[in-house]
Amino acid sequence: METLQESVLSLKQAWDSLKVSEPTLRIRDAAAKLGVSEAELLATGIGTNVIRLTDNFEGQLIEFPRLGRVMSLTRSEGCVLEHKGPFQKIEMHQAGPAKIATVIGPIEQRVFFASWKFGFAVTTETPRGTMKSLQYFDKEGEAVMKVYLQDQSKEEVYEDLVAKNTAADQNAQLDLEAFPKPEYTSQENLDFKSFTHDWENMKDTHDFFGMLRKYKLNRLDAVKWIDDKWAYEVDRLSVRKIVEVAAETKLPIMIFAGNKGNIQIHQGKVQTVRQMGDWLNVLDPDFNMHLNESVVDKAFVVHKNTEDGLVSAVELFDKEGEMVAQFFGLRKPGLPQKTEWKALVDSL
Repeated sequence: METLQESVLSLKQAWDSLKVSEPTLRIRDAAAKLGVSEAELLATGIGTNVIRLTDNFEGQLIEFPRLGRVMSLTRSEGCVLEHKGPFQKIEMHQAGPAKIATVIGPIEQRVFFASWKFGFAVTTETPRGTMKSLQYFDKEGEAVMKVYLQDQSKEEVYEDLVAKNTAADQNAQLDLEAFPKPEYTSQENLDFKSFTHDWENMKDTHDFFGMLRKYKLNRLDAVKWIDDKWAYEVDRLSVRKIVEVAAETKLPIMIFAGNKGNIQIHQGKVQTVRQMGDWLNVLDPDFNMHLNESVVDKAFVVHKNTEDGLVSAVELFDKEGEMVAQFFGLRKPGLPQKTEWKALVDSL
């Protein structure tokens, strides 16, 4: 029987040999190849280039504005969003396990702390020099958010934050736990008339979550089962047209992507669109999107009523029915969505 220490050591050795054979392999893909979570793989560096942080995640996040300009990365299985800038305004809402944070500014996020379990400070040597980051993971060891220092970041604030939040326990063995599998209603058991009534009478796009909870609905099932007037399937690669037209016509858009612990949001124009194999990329100075189209299984146009009129989105789902990303026309509360955005969505 391997001891815990030996299993961490053998995992580290397996990763080291994988890095030799595939030097460009990203840690997330290396973890998948080795059959472990990304957090477990990262933790093998504790004692060398990785420091385990305490679980006072709210206290750490509230300090992020002091870091100055950073790069924040959040991803779902198929979509990565990266924003450069400061964490400007952070507000905490609710208490206890339901605590969430809204981050507003150049970096825009909705943070759900209930899923967060592990935090690390990581120093990586790269061809471009030493890279320092704060990396956070959920109960299953999936990455929820990574924050990388930039040339203009305040490194002394980073060092202070890490020193204050270094965990007493620097054990590389992680206690992972699975998220409970949600139970969803079948199409036969859905009160379709009542569900349709609630959909048609939404006052705000956020009412959608409450409606899904009320009817115990999976999001993909909801958009599949509602009448075509409200949601219908389009080509799974439709987002290519969305970002290309948005770039050409300078139409500001919103892109949402994330995971159980964090949703990152892009608000504004996109400029440089590049297709690289399966990857649809936006490569702008302060914003990058990397959408892995091989992960996108279905795309839907979804309309919701609000007090400001109809709000239309393109929603992407993977083979498991999980959300990959959402695309909206940029609009401010109190204003209707732009007619150019609605026309673009209707053209898909």
